[in-house]
Amino acid sequence: MNQQIFDVQDLPLDDLAKIGLIQESGLVLDREDIDALLSGRRTGMLRFENLSLDGFNIPALDAKISLKQGANGELELMMHPIYKKAEYPAWLTDTEAEKLEKGEAVNLEKMIFDDEGHLKDVLVEFDKETNEFIVTDTEKVQAPDKVNNEPLTPEQKERFRKGKEVELSDGTKFQFSAADPKGMRSNRLQLIASVVIDGGLSYVLFKGLHALFGHKQEKSAEVNNSKGFQTAMREMEEKEQKRGLGVESQPKGEYSRGYNRSGSSR
Repeated sequence: MNQQIFDVQDLPLDDLAKIGLIQESGLVLDREDIDALLSGRRTGMLRFENLSLDGFNIPALDAKISLKQGANGELELMMHPIYKKAEYPAWLTDTEAEKLEKGEAVNLEKMIFDDEGHLKDVLVEFDKETNEFIVTDTEKVQAPDKVNNEPLTPEQKERFRKGKEVELSDGTKFQFSAADPKGMRSNRLQLIASVVIDGGLSYVLFKGLHALFGHKQEKSAEVNNSKGFQTAMREMEEKEQKRGLGVESQPKGEYSRGYNRSGSSR
């Protein structure tokens, strides 16, 4: 799910301006990339040109960006360029790291001690685009309450949080992935996820999903628009009509009203 953990008003605008992502029209990023940033994930690959960073002039750089909360509570901009050599966490074995790098394992769940000595359950993935390992605290992963109008069991929610595949009765399969800008992969091109907020359901339409690792993706409209998907779509449309909004114009947070996302630096 696109659980927003950062507020748009806290974005490091000066840092974003330095790398050319703030222009007169506003924040020049696709909606999907803004969702990823505010949800604590990294964006898709972006092309930056004529950068001046730390006294160095960089004609062009391909990188992903993300946000993290600094010691003073302010958000810091992180850049993830393409690394020549992957460096893995010390608590991963050589065999585990090799499996992730070669794609023999989609992810690995590990129990580790954080900097304060607390035991923490984390999910480790490998980003082939940047040649970098990604570590996610499983407690911060929000599982949907429903997908395609089908309620998830506690066991299915736990599987999602731990990066394991979840399968619905209509054959839809999906899986959490911090390496993907949408935060999810599926054997369907689209699905509708719902989460209970303040006693009501909030809907998110995921379109253009990437395929599950090692699986072919179903392309037929009939399969991608299952009965459960159609029911969820009708419910979402009815809810948005009551609010005076169309599904395609549905904002995913306050930032959708305050920033212009025409154009992309990809």
